[in-house]
Amino acid sequence: MIEILSAIPLSSVQDLGRDGYLRYGVGTSGAMDHLALAAGNILLGNPDNSAAIEIPFFPFEVRFLEDIAFALTGADAVAELDGRAMPPWWTLQARKGQVLRLNPTKRGARCYLALAGGVNVPVVLGSRSTQLRGEFGGYCGRNLKQGDVIRAIQCGERREVSDRFPAAGFGVEPPEFVLPQGDLESIAQGTRTFVRVLPAAEYDCYEETSLESFWNKDWKISAQSDRYGYRLEGEALVPKRTLEQRSHGIVPGVIQVPPSGQPIIQLRDAQPSGGYPKIGTVIEADLWRLAQADLCTQLRFVKTTYDEAVAALDTVAGYLNRVRRLAELYKLSMR
Repeated sequence: MIEILSAIPLSSVQDLGRDGYLRYGVGTSGAMDHLALAAGNILLGNPDNSAAIEIPFFPFEVRFLEDIAFALTGADAVAELDGRAMPPWWTLQARKGQVLRLNPTKRGARCYLALAGGVNVPVVLGSRSTQLRGEFGGYCGRNLKQGDVIRAIQCGERREVSDRFPAAGFGVEPPEFVLPQGDLESIAQGTRTFVRVLPAAEYDCYEETSLESFWNKDWKISAQSDRYGYRLEGEALVPKRTLEQRSHGIVPGVIQVPPSGQPIIQLRDAQPSGGYPKIGTVIEADLWRLAQADLCTQLRFVKTTYDEAVAALDTVAGYLNRVRRLAELYKLSMR
């Protein structure tokens, strides 16, 4: 068990999301950075889809109410366990009474705290993720607040996890260095994020000069952005004619253009339908890059193809398989 000490809101319990309910008007929810969540679980020997705590604002503090292994992935949040520094993308064994503090990040926007066995909240519609709009799932259907006590799995179940993975105290290389995309200097400095985009249904309805700007100029992530979507600021996109259409299905990653001409990227908590025209879609393999882009970060869109988008999924899966192999090697070295 852990107790939330932080008074800063907006942290929530998330797994990989709620699939199969978009047709009923229920969004996917789930971790913004699915790669970080899955990797943290793999480091602990949990199933990839185990629930963890997504932390988007810092400082953030928790107290461990029992001995338990944990992992931190995602943003480099300058972590300290009882005042001792902890590397990013790392596992440790916490002792009862110890306090974990996550300070403002050096790089990235969201950190994930995974517990051995996974966070123990009820499964609702096939997922433990918090659905904020519907106020269900996760911890009482809401963001976490000071004083909440979060439980891991029961002791008997944890023993099974321990058999698969008996110790903590190691880590892996973050994916942004293993799977770089775009200008390496900008990536290292955290000043620009590159994401690959497929042209969408209404792409050809925009002026040629607007399409050139879409690909060749930076887009700033507005402060009016959240888990529902990133509102972007840049040169307004101009359609060839007035675009009016009925609401239609949308998914995370879709880039819509409202009348203002300033694009909106739909994210994990987005509603499942909308009527704004679609100019493009961020490929699934790059959604984790968006998740780690800070507010006011500059985005650059990179045009890609369907075949390249599918191949990128294999690359992401290859990274997670590498994490699995490293975890298994560490397990063997501890015998």
